[in-house]
Amino acid sequence: MITNKEKQETYVPVEHNSRQLRAILVTVCIALMAVIASVSGLNVAQPNLAIEFKASQNTVLWMINIYTISLAALLLPLGALGDRLGRRPILLAGLIIFGIANLAAGISTSSAMIIVARLLSGIGAAMIMPITLAVITSTFPSEERSKAIGIWTAVAGGGGIIGMYLSAVLVDYANWRWLFVLPIVLVIVSFIMALRFIPNSFEKTIHRFDFGGSILSVIGIIGIVYALHEAPSLGWTEPFVLVNLVVGLLSIFGFMLWELRQKAPLLDLKFFSKRGLSSGSVSLLVVFGVQAGIFVVLFPYFQAVLGWSGLRATFGMMPMAILMMLASGLAPKLSSHIGNRFTMAVGIILFGVGLTLLATLVSVDGGYLSVLPGMLAMGLGMGISMTPSTEAITSALPAENQGVASALNDLTRELGTALGVALLGAFVTAGYSNAIDNRLHEFPSKITSIAREGIVTALEIAPNLGSQSNMLIIAAKESFIIGWQQAMWIGTVVMAVLLIYILVMGPKTDKK
Repeated sequence: MITNKEKQETYVPVEHNSRQLRAILVTVCIALMAVIASVSGLNVAQPNLAIEFKASQNTVLWMINIYTISLAALLLPLGALGDRLGRRPILLAGLIIFGIANLAAGISTSSAMIIVARLLSGIGAAMIMPITLAVITSTFPSEERSKAIGIWTAVAGGGGIIGMYLSAVLVDYANWRWLFVLPIVLVIVSFIMALRFIPNSFEKTIHRFDFGGSILSVIGIIGIVYALHEAPSLGWTEPFVLVNLVVGLLSIFGFMLWELRQKAPLLDLKFFSKRGLSSGSVSLLVVFGVQAGIFVVLFPYFQAVLGWSGLRATFGMMPMAILMMLASGLAPKLSSHIGNRFTMAVGIILFGVGLTLLATLVSVDGGYLSVLPGMLAMGLGMGISMTPSTEAITSALPAENQGVASALNDLTRELGTALGVALLGAFVTAGYSNAIDNRLHEFPSKITSIAREGIVTALEIAPNLGSQSNMLIIAAKESFIIGWQQAMWIGTVVMAVLLIYILVMGPKTDKK
């Protein structure tokens, strides 16, 4: 990265008292909540958007996914820019862009307008998200940093579910345009507080900003994330998916070669030899990946199998989100006794137990109580594992590169989410399709082919089949449970492998 001889000037923030630190933490968490709530909030308004703008499903998905793609692609370069230009001005600029973009999305009159607005929202979010964590790691003293990171992690982990629930309430009882009011309000509050409380910190060097690495990283991440987003619907063999995936992977390979030749690289790959950075990144990648894949399964279970509304289904996720947030705040206390490595291991074990419970207890007739124990164990495990994983990443990079460290932490979460949805979603779909084939011998091939597309499709056509309606409904629900169980067991195996990796390759420092 940047050696001491290459530094020209480093601004080191002054020490702050506990009241100032609390104000700083509240400020960055409010800003983070605005970003996180916008990731999943628009999902609940898909039918409304299609009707409002007479848009195809593909166009609606662009409205949703363009935010995530632009956010993921720009995290590293904008995080590094914050290290150079100052974290406070980049945060303030990001809040302005994000707020204006959300206002534009809320008053959009066409599909194109809302897509552009969401793109700008992603750019603003990429300026905000890494800075919020970098402010914590560069401001808080070591004895307070772990607790602050725990609270940040709680907001990052549970904020999405809470934001989705609030969004569902607004869509059901008001209008989809009100979805953008909450982020705007949060932006205004955090902007005012940032002007007063957020200190500035930055790193000036004699070397140029790594534009080459930035361009390669953006192309690579866009290619990979977009391929992962499209693969579940188009298929992994679709040329468009394969081209994006190959371009993305080649760009990342080119990025790695480029970075190894730079005096001041965007991301110094040598830091990955540090066990904290590598193990923390792998842990977050896997945990967020499996979590995202499970969410893909839970919502169809609530809505299709149990017949719940979207609002009720989102509310059903709240116990897991709340426990996750509480556990994230308690994780630093556990780490102080047994160290980051074993705290991560405990969280992974609990996560695996939750997956096992979800695989063994769930049934068509079991209802919500058959999935609640597994959800609670997962929430507890996620909360305990995420905080030490995040701290392992940020503590592995020097103070002058905390914007990059924070961006890497956020990027790992985004990539894990995209990967988990694509892979676990594919396993659920394949398990469902194979299972329902064995239950539809008495149906015409046309009905069978439609029912194979998914449980929602099967339940839509069932009322038109007369005496065979109930047979198709039962077959679809039972087949979904089989696909569910396969995905859960695969997730359990993945977590077992992660556990072994963390125990062997986790952070060396066991106690603080």
